[in-house]
Amino acid sequence: MATMTVRGIDDTISGALKEKARKEDTSVNALVLRLLRESLGIEKKRRNVLYDDLDHLAGTWTAQDLAEFERATAVFEKVDEDMWK
Repeated sequence: MATMTVRGIDDTISGALKEKARKEDTSVNALVLRLLRESLGIEKKRRNVLYDDLDHLAGTWTAQDLAEFERATAVFEKVDEDMWK
């Protein structure tokens, strides 16, 4: 197994690699090896996407917010009997 040194890694790349490794709970070395394998076509890319763009909203509704939402969407619960005959 070979050992290689990569020169010229700037702070932006270094920071991005460290952050991605932290998010994936892995080492920078393991991350770089996986990224190289994927980009060279040796290994298939993982399609395991984690969405966290709305996480900050989870658990933020008050009882009043819920009641207001239920009032506003109550019309969607009604069935138009004429349409189902």
